[in-house]
Amino acid sequence: MCGIFGFVLERGAPANRDVFDAAVTTLFTLSEPRGKEASGLLVALGRHIEVLKRPLRPSQFLASRDFAQLSASTADLVSREGDTLTCPLVVIGHSRLVTHGAEALEDHNQPVIAGRLVGVHNGIITNTELLTRRHPSLRPTSDLDSEVLFRLIDDRARAWGNVQAAVSQAFGELEGTASIGCLRDCRQLVLATNIGSLYFAHDPETGRLVFTSERYSLERFLAHGHWPISGAVRQLTAGKGLWLDLPSHTSRLFELGEPAPTIHDRPPKTEAPVVIERRSAVGTQTLQRCTQCILPSTYPFITFDDQGRCNYCRDYQPPQLAGREALEVELSRHRRTDGQPDCIVAFSGGRDSSYGLHLLKRELGMTPVAFSYDWGMVTGIARRNQARLCGKLGVEHILRAADIRSKRRYMRKNILAWLKRPHLGMVPLFMAGDKFFYKVARDLRRELRIPLVVFCAGNPLERTDFKGGFAGVRESAHGQRLFAYSLQNKVQIALFYGLQYFHNPAYFNESFADSIGSFIQTFIARDDFLYLYHYLPWDEETINRTLRNEYDWEMAPHTDNSWRIGDGYTSFVNHIYFTLAGFSEFDVFRSQQVRSGILTRGQALSLAERENVPNLGVLQEFTAQVGLNLEEVLARIESAPRHY
Repeated sequence: MCGIFGFVLERGAPANRDVFDAAVTTLFTLSEPRGKEASGLLVALGRHIEVLKRPLRPSQFLASRDFAQLSASTADLVSREGDTLTCPLVVIGHSRLVTHGAEALEDHNQPVIAGRLVGVHNGIITNTELLTRRHPSLRPTSDLDSEVLFRLIDDRARAWGNVQAAVSQAFGELEGTASIGCLRDCRQLVLATNIGSLYFAHDPETGRLVFTSERYSLERFLAHGHWPISGAVRQLTAGKGLWLDLPSHTSRLFELGEPAPTIHDRPPKTEAPVVIERRSAVGTQTLQRCTQCILPSTYPFITFDDQGRCNYCRDYQPPQLAGREALEVELSRHRRTDGQPDCIVAFSGGRDSSYGLHLLKRELGMTPVAFSYDWGMVTGIARRNQARLCGKLGVEHILRAADIRSKRRYMRKNILAWLKRPHLGMVPLFMAGDKFFYKVARDLRRELRIPLVVFCAGNPLERTDFKGGFAGVRESAHGQRLFAYSLQNKVQIALFYGLQYFHNPAYFNESFADSIGSFIQTFIARDDFLYLYHYLPWDEETINRTLRNEYDWEMAPHTDNSWRIGDGYTSFVNHIYFTLAGFSEFDVFRSQQVRSGILTRGQALSLAERENVPNLGVLQEFTAQVGLNLEEVLARIESAPRHY
């Protein structure tokens, strides 16, 4: 089971960072045998709480830059007050053995923040579904059973103004095992257990306290002599709780399951704590971001002026579209009146190609044949949406499938190779197998004797220069057509990949020929297709409304965003970019919408924050398809070098 621990240092205790680091290190080291899959720490001083949790074993967590920053931040807060603490210092830690919720997602790790309560839990609660049905106001945001428990305690503590009673009653409802340590409003510490897996040493005169999950761990910690404590080691036996009021040093033992208090008056109002969660998310990192758009300082080739505006905003020019009239001229050269097909449309089942097929058939008077290329990453949603559009429009649908087992195996081997030497410039290699859809288009053009091939692409808002940027390439204008890269860009890309292969021989696997073929089909073979959004403006609201209203187009259940839900790898690669560089395709897309006047900066920030939250189910489906262990892969991504 997990290891939980913590200590309280009283007002007036020496403010010494070395002692703090040594104490935390000792407690984590002693707790590591109980759980090695994730680590978390809460540090509270006055009304200020900082929470750090990572999917790292305790020894790696302690060696991380994040822990060093947390330690330095704590020392900075303390040093402002002098050489001694002017208010109690509370530290609570957790070393995790995963039971509910994969540790790769931060919200599944501990300490748990639940309103005005922050805490850690060891055990397994077996009736969380019943509790959430019984108390619908809890609204947990993760799969973590501990979150349900702490939200229940916080909900009752708010109503009753009595955290002891809230803990007692919550334990009376839960089924399973639970040993907890939680801090309420930075003033009250509560320990409780229904199995007796908590040991503590407490000096009632000063309020100094240390607790751990095992007697041996606590005895070993006290033997290190980090600071003196007069209290003997005691067990908090099953069915007991310990409440400590930090300002007054008042404490008491209480029984779990005591009757709920009779409420005569509203609970007194107290000032809420300031909780800072040190997440991997861009919103809580100290990244400089453009004051006009939301691109961070980790974006390739970005610079900022004195007003904080980035060069991409300063250099922005509205896209020059060819226009509907020019599109009509091009289509009229191929349009047939005998009902026979007159164009081939690349059809992924995503929103742009779905709307493009609708537009060509219903509004532009063409008779298209749609084609799709399945290389193993087309989702069920995409297939169903393809069927909806083609069925309602009466459009012939041609499917070309790759050797899907081989393609997925190639992807797996390249991801494993990448994990040996992570470099963001090599992430596009994972999707190399997809690029043969260009070849399918050329083959169908010849087979069907239809010269016009339409790609419902070219939307300037979807330009992702950062992918080449991480390879050291400052991309030239290419209208989202990789074939249109300048010769210099193509040479730079080839040299970059060659160098990466040289430094990481794991890339020389059975996918090598497939990757070379992908490069040829993308950058060398001629691309003379028609790109719909080089002519017409792209309007997200119109596209979504048309697809939903006329075709009952299916959205992904995990997001309100309709972008990139038709493939199985986008969530994975966006998680890599976001974790290691602090931004993803969503940040770039929303930034370009800001420059175009479609969104405000505040709207872009809010949207990107939601869109960057990874969905465990989508990631699990992807890694299962390619034969990888999700938790292992995400933990290795988490420990890779970051750009911030």
